[in-house]
Amino acid sequence: MTKTPHNHLRFFNKVTSTFRHPEVPNTSIKLLLFPFSLDGEARDWLDKEPPRSILTWDDLVSKFINQFFPPSKTTYLRNKITNFFQEPNETFNEAWERFKGLLRQCPHHGFSELHQLDTFYNSLNSNDQDALDSAAGGNFLDKMPQEGLAIIESKSKVRYSRSRASDSRVSTDAPLSNSSPSNNSFDMQQIAASLEDKMTIKMKP
Repeated sequence: MTKTPHNHLRFFNKVTSTFRHPEVPNTSIKLLLFPFSLDGEARDWLDKEPPRSILTWDDLVSKFINQFFPPSKTTYLRNKITNFFQEPNETFNEAWERFKGLLRQCPHHGFSELHQLDTFYNSLNSNDQDALDSAAGGNFLDKMPQEGLAIIESKSKVRYSRSRASDSRVSTDAPLSNSSPSNNSFDMQQIAASLEDKMTIKMKP
């Protein structure tokens, strides 16, 4: 499985935010539609869940993340973030992109923005630290997190823009499937028809 459960949920929430029904909560709609967003290993996992073992959307999200992003992986990535260090031949831009990549891999890392910037600053070589201090007009770490982030992004602006252009060619919010969202595993007409059927059943006394 190459996509993270967090990316999958972001994509799924974006799609289902367009679905509305006056008599059905949005979380119920999500529960009804979620199986259609899965394929392969993820679909097999959900099919094997015991009947009535998932009663709410929060239950499903929790089980889904724990299944495909176990606590051990969270601990591993949190340690990589905490112990991040700029490589000897790594440029400032490369180090920043790599650090952000680690944060994206573990979006529930729990580190505050201040902690993130402090970790990144202290991981840099002295020349890059001096450059950030100079751009900050003093000690970089005295700045508020949003100011510090703006300084870093400004310093890496050219590289960051190229990275964004490259990232736009590769979707990071695709479903947990080997196929694209337009595939039958997530076909919008199929979902709409099933939603109508399931809601009819759901709303019967």
